Amino acid sequence: MFEDRKDAGERLARALEKYKGEDVLVLAIPRGGVEVAYEVAKYLGVDFSLLVARKLPYPHNPEAGFGAVAEDGSTFIFERAAAWLGRKRIEKIKKEQLREIIRRIDVLRKGKPLPEISGRTVILVDDGLAMGSTMRAAIMLCKNKNAAKIVVAVPVAGREVANEIAGMVDELVVLEVPPFFQAVAQVYRNWYDVGDEEVLEIMARPT
Repeated sequence: MFEDRKDAGERLARALEKYKGEDVLVLAIPRGGVEVAYEVAKYLGVDFSLLVARKLPYPHNPEAGFGAVAEDGSTFIFERAAAWLGRKRIEKIKKEQLREIIRRIDVLRKGKPLPEISGRTVILVDDGLAMGSTMRAAIMLCKNKNAAKIVVAVPVAGREVANEIAGMVDELVVLEVPPFFQAVAQVYRNWYDVGDEEVLEIMARPT
């Protein structure tokens, strides 16, 4: 469906045409969402930054998660998925991820604070929604910071998660909702894990 994240970002940008030139803030969820969001911000001619959120991974299966935490401490947890972990274990995992969030802010955002969110339209962008836990934590952060309008824009999502996210925000823009959706990677011809260096290179580009 998409050649790569650049292609997905260009297509997503066109779907957000109505925000061109407005006082909009595009926030990428790193690292996979950064190139997609960059293309959106460049096309719309609006402010662009990173909002750092991290999945809360299971202790013995880091690929799977039971929730996510955003950089202001906003935490989303799938209660059923976390039921057997216990409060102390959850807090320990959360602290570990908050340490990684601080590292990412230092490295990827050069330690700078988030741009002003209060009273603005914020477009949250990732390269797709699987469980959507990091996006939910990011939405919670934007609500805590009094965003006037929250838009979530992604190239792909599963139907159930898309419906749940749509109920949390003012607008959801999704380009593809495949009938058999297993992973974000399935809709990209060229898929790979994005590293810090690539994020820094993208962030150095002019918008």
